[in-house]
Amino acid sequence: MAKQKKQRFEGIVYSTANDFEYVDAEETEAEETLPIAQQKLKVLLDRKARKGKVVTIVQGFVGTDDDLNELAKKLKQKCGVGGAAKDGEILIQGDFKQKIFDLLTAEGYNTKLVGG
Repeated sequence: MAKQKKQRFEGIVYSTANDFEYVDAEETEAEETLPIAQQKLKVLLDRKARKGKVVTIVQGFVGTDDDLNELAKKLKQKCGVGGAAKDGEILIQGDFKQKIFDLLTAEGYNTKLVGG
């Protein structure tokens, strides 16, 4: 038999509620997507843990997974490369930092370039 690891909840001391159900902050998905003008996106490059290959990352999207995937699909098509959308980030294969910044700005997103 495998031993079960005790689950610890940060910030919870004790609860007497019979219907208590802990919801982890990382597991919650945004119920609705912020309007485009209110989104504060950061565009940056990363090559850590990717065998030296460059990836363009878009961070800060607030909204549903469906809307995140839709934006990721649009960016991948415009750049003509692959990528993924997970954990609130969009990863685009290759160095497309400036192109993605220009595309997002043209769409009306509040965008910021991060890094050199």
